[in-house]
Amino acid sequence: MPTTIWLPAPDQPHAAPAPGTVLPDWAIERIRTVFTTRPGQQPAPLLKISVRDTEPGMDVRIPVITYTNGTPSRLSLLLAELHPDTLPDPTEVPVCGVSEMPGAMEDGWAGFFHRAHRLLPADGLLLATRQRRDEGILTDPLGSLIACARTAGFRYLQHVIVAHAHPADDRLIPTPPADASPGVAHSDLIALSAIQSCVGS
Repeated sequence: MPTTIWLPAPDQPHAAPAPGTVLPDWAIERIRTVFTTRPGQQPAPLLKISVRDTEPGMDVRIPVITYTNGTPSRLSLLLAELHPDTLPDPTEVPVCGVSEMPGAMEDGWAGFFHRAHRLLPADGLLLATRQRRDEGILTDPLGSLIACARTAGFRYLQHVIVAHAHPADDRLIPTPPADASPGVAHSDLIALSAIQSCVGS
């Protein structure tokens, strides 16, 4: 698994994410630089959604922010922030396989990933989340979320670790999010591409 570690600049005044979000502002700017910029062009628009529940009708409750330089363009990259409170309990394995309903009509994570796949061109989807503490144990949701995404037609590309620490001289000073579980030192950013089928059925 290709993994990269991102740290804020030493003079970054807001190294930690704001309460209720997953990624700090500096990481979103880095995303625009790394994932949406093409040689000789301005960064493409980035659409960020904050998924806070997976109950029926979740799409109408999702807050949306568009990052753009004023250059209109079709959507090429979707950043989905999945707050840890949204994620299933460790004992609840998300249902991501075939059910009686078409994929995009399903509730929960299965339906979310199918709808994201239909929305996006080939460039892709970014998932941002972090661990949480359940009964004193840190749990990691990435395995089940990536499995759901693959079932919906996404290909895993890269894992970026967004460190919640501020560099100072030769050491790192922790800057954990105010609403993070104790012991959480980073957020995870997963890059996925939408696989486009060439064969109709």
